[in-house]
Amino acid sequence: MTTSSGSHREEPSTTAGEREMLDGWLDYHRATLLWKCEGLQDEELRGTPLAPSELSLMGLVRHMAEVERYWFREIMLGEVLPELYVTEEDQDGDFHFTEADTWAEAEKVWRTEVDLARRAVAGHPLDLRSEAASHHRGEVFSLRWVYTHMIEEYARHNGHADMLREQTDGATGD
Repeated sequence: MTTSSGSHREEPSTTAGEREMLDGWLDYHRATLLWKCEGLQDEELRGTPLAPSELSLMGLVRHMAEVERYWFREIMLGEVLPELYVTEEDQDGDFHFTEADTWAEAEKVWRTEVDLARRAVAGHPLDLRSEAASHHRGEVFSLRWVYTHMIEEYARHNGHADMLREQTDGATGD
């Protein structure tokens, strides 16, 4: 499926191997999130049309940049990295921004984190155990678990993005 801006969303082959299937579904959901943001102005992308919720399309993209960074680089590789948007004082900083925060910047950071995530796990087997334990659960994870979790995370937030987009300009679609 090609979106209005020409970006491409392709479902993985129904007979793909496990790694190809996981990569394919993760990329499909990544592309879906961007598609939900297409054609909107910064103020629309920062908007929170589902009050009292603070969810916004730009916030979801910023959140997923943090999530990509956390699971693929901090947990899987054990890298020690600063947060992108979250602070001790503002644990939801990815959803809090000002007029100075732009879609161009949010999209660039997200694309960079996706690229770094892909490189971080390229060539590693799905049974690879994480170098670091989760900050929340104190457990290590297999790369397979992280892929599955990331697909679930994107799918859940893409549902949020569907509702946000429909409330913003009436656009619908899978």
